[in-house]
Amino acid sequence: MSEPPQARPAAAKAISTPAEARKLAEDLMEVMSALLGIIERETELVRAGKVAEAMRLEQQKGELSRRYMITVEHLKNAQQYLAKVSPDLLAALRSHHDTFRAMLQINLTVLATAHAVSEGIVRGVNTEIQRKNIPNTYTASGQRAAPGPRNMTPLSVSRSL
Repeated sequence: MSEPPQARPAAAKAISTPAEARKLAEDLMEVMSALLGIIERETELVRAGKVAEAMRLEQQKGELSRRYMITVEHLKNAQQYLAKVSPDLLAALRSHHDTFRAMLQINLTVLATAHAVSEGIVRGVNTEIQRKNIPNTYTASGQRAAPGPRNMTPLSVSRSL
C-alpha cells in the first residue's frame, strides 16, 4: 500500500521588487507573532495544569505552523535577493527569528517538564497498585519472594481528557 501524496505548497514566485521583499518579511513576522501568541498561551495553560484547554489550541497551532513553514521556504528562495536589496530587513528577520526560537525552546521545556511529571505520577500510581496486588510470600531462607508475572496487573490509562 502506498501513502497518499502529501500536499505540497505551490512554488513561490520569485520576488523581484523591494515591495515584494517587504511583503514577504511582513508575512513571516505576522505568522511568527501569531504562532508565538498561541505558544505562549499554551505554555501558560500547561504551567497552570490546564492541559485539556491547552490541547484545544492544537488545530490553530498546526495551521500557523504550516503557514510558517511555507513562508520560511519562500524566504529561503528569496534570501539572495533580500541580502542584495535589503540587508537590514534580512538582519531584522534573523533577529526576530532568534527571539522566536528562544520562545519555542521555553515552550518545549515546559511541555517536557509536564510530560515528565505526569509520567512520574502514572508510574507512582502503577507501583502502588502493583505493591497492593502482589502477595507477601517468603522463600525457605526467609527472603521475600519475587512476584511472578501472573501477579502483575497491567495499569490502563484513558487518554481522553
